[in-house]
Amino acid sequence: MKAIVAHHDISGPAHSLEAIRAARIEDTATKTLGTLVGQLFGSYVVTKDDDAGEHDPDLPDDVISFRTRVQLSLSAEDYGKTQTGLKELVSLRNALVHHFIDQHDLWTVDGCRTAQDALSAAYTRIDQHFEQLRGWAEHMDQARLLMAEFVQSEEFHDLVVNGIAPDGAVDWASAGIVRALREAAAELAQEEGWTPVAAAGRWISAQHPEQLPAKYGCSSWRQVVHESRLFEIRYREVDGQRAAWYRARPT
Repeated sequence: MKAIVAHHDISGPAHSLEAIRAARIEDTATKTLGTLVGQLFGSYVVTKDDDAGEHDPDLPDDVISFRTRVQLSLSAEDYGKTQTGLKELVSLRNALVHHFIDQHDLWTVDGCRTAQDALSAAYTRIDQHFEQLRGWAEHMDQARLLMAEFVQSEEFHDLVVNGIAPDGAVDWASAGIVRALREAAAELAQEEGWTPVAAAGRWISAQHPEQLPAKYGCSSWRQVVHESRLFEIRYREVDGQRAAWYRARPT
């Protein structure tokens, strides 16, 4: 239970995640069983109606931050049964630790037999809960393993660095090719901040060869500028030919 509570929800700046995880482990190590059960429900164990898309307002917006959260979603009925069962486990633990000797006469043979039967019954109940919790922990580890594999994948790189979701949708505001267009404009902008689209494309091809329009489902640099909706575009006659120019829209 301590492992589940400590690891199921980790968030913070990327460079601090390991220290945050260690601090959670240290904090959880001092918690009682009753406190852990209280933290487990509503955080790891939730009902299907709970909002799993909660935003963390405490994450800084000036550095790269991550939040990973694993949850077990149950029906309201199963949630209530599971919560009641684990609360009974806490009561059983407290009775064994604090009241067992008071409840049984260990100075007689019959009393010892009764105590032995009570311990056997308690062991059976504890073992059932242990297997349930172990299953939860194994599923959480499997989910974390799948997340780790995804983080190391090309799809994750495209999502974080290039703003391309696994389904191909582009978040243009965070797209790598938009950042490259802004860099090109900073280097090549002419009067009033306008930059030739063709010149920017050549500059990006030299500086960021992985940033190509086709990667974002576009056939040309002009289409990228248009589709992003983040730049103004204007056409001018240059040497008798019509050419596209762009500049960033005012924020």
